[in-house]
Amino acid sequence: MKRKNPGRRGLAALVPMYFFTLAFVLGPLVYMIALSFMLRDGAWGVRAAFSLRNYARILEPVYLETFRQSIRLALLSTSVVVLVGYPFGYFMARFSPRWRGIVMVLLIIPFWTSALMRLYGWIIVFRANGVLDAILMKLRITDEPLRLLYTYPAVVSGMVYALVPFMIYSVYASAEKLDRELVEAARVLGAGRVQAFLSVSLPLTMPGLFSGVILTFIPSMGLYFIADILGGNKVILVGNLIQEQLMKIHDWPFAAALSVVLMILTGLFLYIYRIIAHSGELEGLI
Repeated sequence: MKRKNPGRRGLAALVPMYFFTLAFVLGPLVYMIALSFMLRDGAWGVRAAFSLRNYARILEPVYLETFRQSIRLALLSTSVVVLVGYPFGYFMARFSPRWRGIVMVLLIIPFWTSALMRLYGWIIVFRANGVLDAILMKLRITDEPLRLLYTYPAVVSGMVYALVPFMIYSVYASAEKLDRELVEAARVLGAGRVQAFLSVSLPLTMPGLFSGVILTFIPSMGLYFIADILGGNKVILVGNLIQEQLMKIHDWPFAAALSVVLMILTGLFLYIYRIIAHSGELEGLI
């Protein structure tokens, strides 16, 4: 069949999309990259002189430690999200349509409110003599209030709470398409439940798991407001460092350099994901 010529009307309809992409996506990206090679001049100024000084500063131990801590937090948060979200999404696909709809609505409802409001709710839970302390002391698990707020576990909990729905929906999308007859065939051939899951269910739901990992790992490196609210000044991420350079120190070129490096790391993780996903498809074809 011959493709229909879109004509002038079709081309005119594409103009706003291209204009938006150039003006609000490509334009700011090019400006950020160019700004990263400039130098700070005065309190708010920028001197248009090509320099690699901003990228050299990132190699200082204090900034490398910030990147290391951000990656470590992202890995830990993603691991917990996988442990919680994968079983939830896998078994949610096996619910009846009625219960499946109810659970999906319950997962969506928190997104109807501001993320900041939901995180401030966690302050009530984690603070001394808060909800969690009251429950633990009533169950006689602890004898005195715990200091959980403004700690590393509090930040990890906030990350998991904010990102686990993305893992659940990604795994659910793959598990819903899973052919249960393949699992039953493995059971008939003598495989146990665990062996059937590892040999059939897990490989077939691996695309959803990989997608969930990407949707949780990459944002967790830049969700600086969670570290601000639940971690105070004790947990510093790359996003916190960029905000500090922009709002307090007003060193825009250095903030741009940090953003470019973070963008490169994000692109690297996406590239690794594509390699792993592509190799998994080839293995499935073999």
